Amino acid sequence: MIQGQKTRSRPKRRGQPKIPHTHKPADLTPVDWQRALRRQFGREQAFRWENIGDEAIFSDFHVTNPETRSRYRVTVRGLQPGDNHCSCPDFATNELGTCKHIEFVVGKLLKKRGAKAAFARGYQPAFSELVLHNDGHRFVRFRPGTACPAPLARASAGLFEQPGGDLRPDRSGDLESFISAAAKAGHELRVQDEVLDFVAGLRDAAYRARTLDRLFPRGAADWGRARLTKLALYPYQVEGALFAVRAGRALIGDEMGLGKTAQAIAAAEILARHFGVSRVLVICPTSLKYQWQGELLRFAGRKARVIAGGRALRQKDYAQDDFCKITNYEKLDPDLDLITGWAPELVIVDEAQRIKNWNTIAARALKRIDSPYAVVLTGTPLENKLEELISIVQYVDQHRLGPTWRLLHEHQVRDEAGRVIGYAGLDTIGKTLAPIMIRRRKAEVLRQLPGRTDSTILVPMTEAQMRYHEDNADIVARIVQRWRKTRFLSDTDQRRLTCALQNMRMACNSTYLLDHESDHGVKADEVAALVDDLAAQDAKAVIFSQWTRSHDIVIRRLEARGLGYVSFHGGVPSEKRPALVQRFAEDADCRVFLSTDAGSTGLNLQHATTLINMDLPWNPAILEQRIARIHRMGQKRPVRIVNLVAKGTIEEGMLGVLAFKRSLSAGILDGGAGEVSLGGSRLNRFMKDVENVTGRMGEAAEVAPAEERVLEVAAPVADAKSRRAGIAGDARPSSAKPDKGDARPSPVATPAPNDPWAALAGLGRQLLGAFAAAHDDDVAHPWVERDAASGRSSLKIPLPPAETARELATALARLADMLQGRERL
Repeated sequence: MIQGQKTRSRPKRRGQPKIPHTHKPADLTPVDWQRALRRQFGREQAFRWENIGDEAIFSDFHVTNPETRSRYRVTVRGLQPGDNHCSCPDFATNELGTCKHIEFVVGKLLKKRGAKAAFARGYQPAFSELVLHNDGHRFVRFRPGTACPAPLARASAGLFEQPGGDLRPDRSGDLESFISAAAKAGHELRVQDEVLDFVAGLRDAAYRARTLDRLFPRGAADWGRARLTKLALYPYQVEGALFAVRAGRALIGDEMGLGKTAQAIAAAEILARHFGVSRVLVICPTSLKYQWQGELLRFAGRKARVIAGGRALRQKDYAQDDFCKITNYEKLDPDLDLITGWAPELVIVDEAQRIKNWNTIAARALKRIDSPYAVVLTGTPLENKLEELISIVQYVDQHRLGPTWRLLHEHQVRDEAGRVIGYAGLDTIGKTLAPIMIRRRKAEVLRQLPGRTDSTILVPMTEAQMRYHEDNADIVARIVQRWRKTRFLSDTDQRRLTCALQNMRMACNSTYLLDHESDHGVKADEVAALVDDLAAQDAKAVIFSQWTRSHDIVIRRLEARGLGYVSFHGGVPSEKRPALVQRFAEDADCRVFLSTDAGSTGLNLQHATTLINMDLPWNPAILEQRIARIHRMGQKRPVRIVNLVAKGTIEEGMLGVLAFKRSLSAGILDGGAGEVSLGGSRLNRFMKDVENVTGRMGEAAEVAPAEERVLEVAAPVADAKSRRAGIAGDARPSSAKPDKGDARPSPVATPAPNDPWAALAGLGRQLLGAFAAAHDDDVAHPWVERDAASGRSSLKIPLPPAETARELATALARLADMLQGRERL
């Protein structure tokens, strides 16, 4: 180039516009959109790849993700969807005929010299292939090679729809002889592992069906003759067990209390006696491990090994030759190698709502446990959104619902901005699941089950409770107002919001839940009155609260009355939990079973006839889990459910805000409405819930379910002296331990008698807490007042009782004397 000569710059080539991940472009079909997304993502990756075959283009490749260290095998045969194959999970289920790994390899190959010409000519190998296709349904396809012998080609015509076509549905049993014929002819026939697994599954299903028809020609009516369990089962339970065995991998989604554990054990016995199963792995919450051990012995007479202790002990346990091992979700990931080495043939997954989110460590580990049979148990297969059901079903049968992208496209309702606002066509999902999911409701199968009476008792709030509640309600109101203006909340705001909402709910039970010292509240007294009535009737009660401090204030009242109780919560070691349940069942003096939601699943507490909810959970499914502890199979007496709701508070608003979650579950599982509406994104829906809850405080009579009775309790009349010394129980017991994370400032507490130093220390702690709260606008404290105009904070300290004031003065005088003495020294 001549110096000084100007050159004309080439215009920059514009790249292809990005395909959006959140919404489908108008000019693309859903299938084309999903394929384009995988092509776009695959071509952008920095995967490592290696040709492990003999050819440059049409070959086999290893593709490795350096970040996750996952490696998959990619087979390239052409450029059209379905030509190629990948061993990754997405390719197995997306029904697109491609994936990001295939697109990555094809993109790299297209940059090679002569690659486009090779793809244009097409792949024409001498060998033949059997491949598995998944295009809405799975089928085996025969690809004849150029050297395919004429006799083999003629034999394929009887098995496949056409040369190079799909295997006829009724001829899968003849595929093995076809493979043998190719070997005898000396012709190379390559068969994918997926083909062999698929055909083996078809043969096994046919064999199970024939065997069950022979053993149980009349279904449940033949169960007694089979004598497979020590205890008798209800006919519907036998039907559930037979259904699970026939399906091979099944979801039993019966309503809570119908005996899903017994059905799973019965299914395991059928598989053991008639289908050669000898290794069963039970996965359940920690609290239920020993209960499963007992139920296996009681129903089937089989001993089971509970996996517990350190890694060395667990390794030793997995090396033992047991019929059944029982582990918990938290041990799946660290013990995955031990479980894989033991190779269970049947996996029973209890309380499977624990795997509703595949992003959790336990859920991902469970997906990697390979077993020919699986029985998944949950009374709430769907709690909040459709994706939860998809996650559970994918473990049972990853192909049943089809690809997630298609399912959501067909059933999600979106607004103009692409946000999900509801679901439609939910009834069709239930029909799709029918071959692998069985679900019965109590009304359908247990008409002899005693009646259930629900009542909501509205209890008043004390002034101290209301101060906490209103202060936190102000925080919620400010954050909601900020949300309305900006439609955005920072992480800090979201944390403050959830903290304030929880504080409002805790205040409804007692101030003790917030300050750990005082005990202003009516609920515990109402509980005590209910228990008194039950004790007079020689009856027992289960009391649920989300917080163990609620147990503390109830226990004070029970001990004052000399009533026996047990307290069940997450801090109780799993090996000690069965003893608590046993004591409640067998000890006539043990009247009350206090439980957090750690005991809301799996426990059998039908010795009680009354269940008292001191506080309501956000999720109605959890409420039903609580109730199912006593209203379940085997209960021979009427059951009473009592919900204590603080009047004029957030609890009243909660009574009517979760109808969407109930209708979503009913639409799919129970044949309810096919369409459900919700609002926008997850945060948007949550904020609408918050607005509804806080906006409906004081409307319990309007939103309570029709079958419930709403009662009101009059506010107690008590002067200050009786409130301090009597039933309110202001003094905190020495055995009470504060839960982690609850460091709230406290109002002036009544100290222990004759302990001036305790009074002084208590006042000091409260003053420090008040000073800290005064400098944080989002922390409420009953002593702190803020000027709305200037924003300045001031302390308004309530005067303690006269006796406490005298004790404080005495303590201060002694402290002054001590300080003066030190100065003189």
